[in-house]
Amino acid sequence: MRTGPGDVGGLGAPRLLWAPAALAVGLLVLPVVALVVRADWSSLLSDITSPAALAALRLSLLTSLVATAICVVLGVPLAVLLARASGWVSEVLRALVTLPLVLPPTVGGIALLYLLGRRGLLGQSLDAWFGIRLPFTTAAVVIAGAFVAMPFLVLGLEGALRTAGTQYEVVAATLGASRWTVLWRITLPLVAPGLVSGTVLCFARALGEFGATALFAGNTPGVTQTMPLAIYSAFNGAGVTQGAAVALSLLLVAAAIVVLLVARAWRPGRVG
Repeated sequence: MRTGPGDVGGLGAPRLLWAPAALAVGLLVLPVVALVVRADWSSLLSDITSPAALAALRLSLLTSLVATAICVVLGVPLAVLLARASGWVSEVLRALVTLPLVLPPTVGGIALLYLLGRRGLLGQSLDAWFGIRLPFTTAAVVIAGAFVAMPFLVLGLEGALRTAGTQYEVVAATLGASRWTVLWRITLPLVAPGLVSGTVLCFARALGEFGATALFAGNTPGVTQTMPLAIYSAFNGAGVTQGAAVALSLLLVAAAIVVLLVARAWRPGRVG
């Protein structure tokens, strides 16, 4: 029996679904196609290598890497606790971890400002006791990126931990291994693909962050102006040219594709 592209195990999807599925693909792909068509390929290289574009690119890569490192250091322990916990406490923690995913980024920026601003809940003490002012600095870009990106790492790694189960950990514990030994020699190696996948997606989210960064860190070239903010500025007649904005947009699209391919290659359970 011949099967079509919509067949799974010999059971074909209803043809009625093909039209809305095609429209969905068009909705997702055609905007990117329009961006490619709109690009001025003759000046693409010069647009990408302009001083403003390079400054935004360097800042984006640096702050995203630091934000991802923070997410790994803080997020891995949280993911392990969530995966091994049960009851209402774990459910509340999971909801709190998921919150940045559903909040509008601008709301996240306002929340960070009211927490770490000069008159914020913690920022007031940081300023008075240590002279530390975080808003509208490069450090604020890192904090905003970590805030919006950490759920991708925590939830992805938690899922990998739950899928891996605890049978190997139990065997190691019965043989006398300590909890730290079990964690470093058994648990983390088992979920390494999930950890790498979550880390890559975390980096991608931090790289594309806009709303929280704009409100909490501002848009100062060379200090807080990341690639998304440089693109926004260009289309509002400031900073880089519109040609550079399109070029940076294409660069972000290319980076997103690479990130997705890497994440897929390292997905939990992948063999070969």
